[in-house]
Amino acid sequence: MAAAPALKHWRTTLERVEKFMSPVYFTDCNLRGRLFGASCPVAALSSFLTPDRLPYEEAVQRDFRPAQVGCSFGPTWWTCWFRVELTIPEAWVGQEVHLCWESDGEGLVWRDGEPVQGLTKEGEKTSYVLTDRLGERDPRSLTLYVEVACNGLLGAGKGSIIAAPDPEKMFQLSRAELAVFHRDVHMLLVDLELLLGIAKAQQLEWVKSRYPGLHSRLQEFACRGQFVPVGGTWVEMDGNLPSGEAMVRQFLQGQNFFLQEFGKMCSEFWLPDTFGYSAQLPQIMHGCGIRRFLTQKLSWNLVNSFPHHTFFWEGLDGSRVLVHFPPGDSYVMQGSVEEVLKTVANNRDKGRANHSAFLFGFGDGGGGPTQTMLDRLKRLSNTDGLPRVQLSSPRQLFSALESDSGQLCTWVGELFLELHNGTYTTHAQIKKGNRECERILHDVELLSSLALARSTQFLYPAAQLQHLWRLLLLNQFHDVVTGSCIQMVAEEAMCHYEDIRSHGNTLLSAAAAALCAGEPGPEGLLIVNTLPWKRTEVMALPKPGGAHSLALVTVPSMGYAPVPPPTSLQPLLPQQPVFVVQETDGSVTLDNGIIRVKLDPTGRLTSLVLVASGRRAHAEGAVGNAVCGLVDDVPCTGMAWGTHVDWWRLAGTCAGPRAGTPWAVGTEGGLRGSAWFLLQISPNSRLSQEVVLDVGCPYVRFHTEVHWHEAHKFLKVEFPARVRSSQATYEIQFGHLQRPTHYNTSWDWARFEVWAHRWMDLSEHGFGLALLNDCKYGASVRGSILSLSLLRAPKAPDFTADMGRHEFTYALMPHKGECWGRWGSFQDAGVIQAAYSLNFPLLALPAPSPAPATSWSAFSLSSPAVVLETVKQAESSPQRRSLVLRLYEAHGSHVDCWLHLSLPVQDAILCDLLERPDPAGHLPLRDSRLKLTFSPFQVLSLLLVLQPPPH
Repeated sequence: MAAAPALKHWRTTLERVEKFMSPVYFTDCNLRGRLFGASCPVAALSSFLTPDRLPYEEAVQRDFRPAQVGCSFGPTWWTCWFRVELTIPEAWVGQEVHLCWESDGEGLVWRDGEPVQGLTKEGEKTSYVLTDRLGERDPRSLTLYVEVACNGLLGAGKGSIIAAPDPEKMFQLSRAELAVFHRDVHMLLVDLELLLGIAKAQQLEWVKSRYPGLHSRLQEFACRGQFVPVGGTWVEMDGNLPSGEAMVRQFLQGQNFFLQEFGKMCSEFWLPDTFGYSAQLPQIMHGCGIRRFLTQKLSWNLVNSFPHHTFFWEGLDGSRVLVHFPPGDSYVMQGSVEEVLKTVANNRDKGRANHSAFLFGFGDGGGGPTQTMLDRLKRLSNTDGLPRVQLSSPRQLFSALESDSGQLCTWVGELFLELHNGTYTTHAQIKKGNRECERILHDVELLSSLALARSTQFLYPAAQLQHLWRLLLLNQFHDVVTGSCIQMVAEEAMCHYEDIRSHGNTLLSAAAAALCAGEPGPEGLLIVNTLPWKRTEVMALPKPGGAHSLALVTVPSMGYAPVPPPTSLQPLLPQQPVFVVQETDGSVTLDNGIIRVKLDPTGRLTSLVLVASGRRAHAEGAVGNAVCGLVDDVPCTGMAWGTHVDWWRLAGTCAGPRAGTPWAVGTEGGLRGSAWFLLQISPNSRLSQEVVLDVGCPYVRFHTEVHWHEAHKFLKVEFPARVRSSQATYEIQFGHLQRPTHYNTSWDWARFEVWAHRWMDLSEHGFGLALLNDCKYGASVRGSILSLSLLRAPKAPDFTADMGRHEFTYALMPHKGECWGRWGSFQDAGVIQAAYSLNFPLLALPAPSPAPATSWSAFSLSSPAVVLETVKQAESSPQRRSLVLRLYEAHGSHVDCWLHLSLPVQDAILCDLLERPDPAGHLPLRDSRLKLTFSPFQVLSLLLVLQPPPH
């Protein structure tokens, strides 16, 4: 009895088969050719072309010229708007009528001023339903507009979707007509496709005897007609390269938007496509009210199959989230029987999890599902011999997984994608813009917050900052900041960065003026430190006429100091001055009493010594600052995405002789010593460097300029170290992690190229060598050789990627590390603080004239293990006089820390990353201090309510 509805359904199917064909000719009948019956051309067709993306209201006012089927339009990246005038024949009353449209490019149908449906040949969306049943009184004439983008996925390149786009390509309209749609033929096609699929993963006899059929009624969508918000972030971001604070802002902006637009926040983090997943994401998700995560990209692993599809993921601080990887290993499934069976057979957690997701539709490019896919899946809702399929929301799926999660396994640490590791380096200018703009927004928010607290007249630039943050977050889309974007997107990204730089610097100056309660004077300068520790550094201060002079300045934590008077610019230094020694063999030595650096005539590092201990940091007989620039780089997968350079085999091969211009002394010593070198990398590319050592500085800087004009080449720099360790340490968001320096297993050597943020370190007990950078992300440590990836030269999808001039800085820091008189580590040696200082230079900003005569500090911390990362205005402060502070434990330790405040604070409350106060999170303020307790790598957010301004 249970099989009766299914049997009835299949009897109906056979009757429909007999209606269209006899069994003898079953295999030769073209059912697809019978989907449409009577047809007629559109009444009138006209169009216009534009290089701009116009709003509908403006487009429909343009001058449309007559057009016809077969016409060509273009070129790539333009938009063609079509006006389509329709007259439906009277004889079609009672029929389902479609507009049949086939054209190159991606189309969007507008009806009555609203977008109603997409049209793409690749996505099988080649018709729009005008009416499912034409009534007697329905209007016979109407006008539609079709907006067609002159591009395909990634720009419609030649020969491959990831090839560089062809700017000369033209597009064609091949069909535009009205037609009667035969819905019964469509339904028959879906049934036959599914039956054919079953007859192929199962035996025909088994189907006949055991198959109960499909339900005749379609299963309705959960919450039909409503959008189910998933994601939780502003864009589908990259999971590796954005800073910790930028990741927080992705969720803060995204969740607030979902709440405002749809009345609720996302309970699932939905990130199908990205190139790896930071070990800090579970904690960031937790802090934003999310405990569930869906993705599938690790199914693309090049070497190792990830062992789970449903599991708990434990992050760097111990936070755990429930993760689901759809076992179909795709987000572009079509709803076929083969895909459904693969989803069940491929599930590596069978027995521990009894549910899984099936992501269908044209997900890559955003085409979405087709009616055919929906019809296929509806038929699989209750078919014996096949998995039970039901249309569901993410919330329903995860609720089912949570209810049966007792036996799930746990994965600890990062989810590393063994593919697309070229994205850590491709499009270096985009990555530099990302790092610079993260810094600019950090500095603007800090100074604006301090000005808000100290000045009753200052208006915090909340709207401007939100706009700039959203530009930055947009550029952190997983195919933009990674460099795997088309040329047009790369150019737009660079424009966004320039907007952030320009407006950000204006906001910085305004905040500095308000902070000192005055207007900028023509000569006044204020030295500002935006980091949470005291700094003594050499600065190049501007002088009238555009010149600069060097000064040794001391600035307190998150505060400012006046410029030292000219008479004290060269005092008796508390530290040893820098000596520059020209050797008889053509080499040059830089020595500041902390480190001693020796360079050969072409800029290679031949000696690096930690002076106090006499310990040599470079490997004996090897040279550092060795540049590899002619290594072939033609990956087996997309050029911008992948690299197959065998760095584990090439490590150490960059140390041979190189053609270069002998050094020249740049700065002769005292506060700063430097030497300058020029290297011809190839006939087309050259590199120049100024190697700089400052008084009191624990690292040597390599200021680098490259003119890069290569094809399929990789530029790296290497530093062989006199250090032995099986693990190297890399900075990630709000912390750091270790990765192996050996290739014992396939999991180890698949990480031949990894990502890091501002530093990486190789340490043994009591000694180590750190490599810092100001805008690079690709890195590796093989054995004892530290390598930093500088530039690539892929030719698709952007033929111009990385071509041209580049400026960047990396630095080398040997360290002993001492804590309480005992051998310490890179944490105790200050590597973390040094990398911050390299990335956040002291600022010389216009100040009131005369400038303040004394120094001032807003915040300081009692423990170097804690970093005060962010100071900003609260998003939803009713009085607009509340600040949010974001702090994290950076060493990997349990620590109690006192936060010292110099601002008029009325109340202090712990809050989450979405700035929602913890009801039990009130903290007592003791003598302008707050006691905070951290576990390893924990991120804390603190809401400070400022005292009301005096009347």
